[in-house]
Amino acid sequence: GVGKTELGKALARFLFDTEDALVRIDMSEYMEKFSVSRLVGAPPGYVGYEEGGQLTEKVRRKPYSVVLLDEIEKAHPDVFNILLQVLDDGILTDGLGRRVDFKNTILIMTSNIGAREIKKIGTFGFGVQEKGDSYKNMKKTLEDSMKRLFNPEFLNRIDDTIVFHPLEREHILEIIDISLNKLLERIANLNLSLELTPEAREFLADQGYDPDFGARPLRRAVQTYLEDPLAEEIIRGKFRENSVVRVILNEEKDGFIFEAADGSNGNEQTSATSDSQEPPADDPAPESDEPINTSNEELKN
Repeated sequence: GVGKTELGKALARFLFDTEDALVRIDMSEYMEKFSVSRLVGAPPGYVGYEEGGQLTEKVRRKPYSVVLLDEIEKAHPDVFNILLQVLDDGILTDGLGRRVDFKNTILIMTSNIGAREIKKIGTFGFGVQEKGDSYKNMKKTLEDSMKRLFNPEFLNRIDDTIVFHPLEREHILEIIDISLNKLLERIANLNLSLELTPEAREFLADQGYDPDFGARPLRRAVQTYLEDPLAEEIIRGKFRENSVVRVILNEEKDGFIFEAADGSNGNEQTSATSDSQEPPADDPAPESDEPINTSNEELKN
């Protein structure tokens, strides 16, 4: 939850102008030996051989892409042997014998190796004095963990290892702004805009910050306290079009209040509008059993 996968998405947007250029493979699906063949495809004569491999076929169709192998440490050891050819020559032969070119791809492998060892060392900040020795100790701990898990020939083909710092609370506030931008894009289609008070942002940061789990709790906090209640208010028709929805922390400090930026809520506006459309109450017309004659002659008289 520190942004490893988001880095792959950002690279795809920067290099190829779209996140669709990201080929993501969840390596937890390849923990068994028999599942390794799914990467390159089954040999001819086997069931599903014409479908191709999940890795080779995607790269063959998108040769200019960012390949993200998520949680590589969970894969079966035979997967690492298959990747040796990719990391060395940039070529991988699929189950049909076709040579798939990986030379125009960027291969990223994410891992949580050594996370528990880092917790034993302590937290690492971004201060100038802390960034030196602490980062070196953390990187050395991770490299030792990698050497115990991966073979030397596999590690020797990796160009660089990037160690991510644990997220601090101030970073959570920045991630909140990114999450809100995505939410604003969605509600803009409803002709609405959103405004959070500083207290509301601090509340989301408190609920979404966990040094052990990174930014993942923040995603749940935004959905639980902001997106779901706001969606319910919009479905009820609380806000008119072109309204500015203001998000305010309630008095109990355990949730949000949604109201228009002028301080009025949509229900009051709706009831006022419906009352104004009703005609003024006059004396009721006398009841009569005879039909009303509305001929032109009667109107002239």
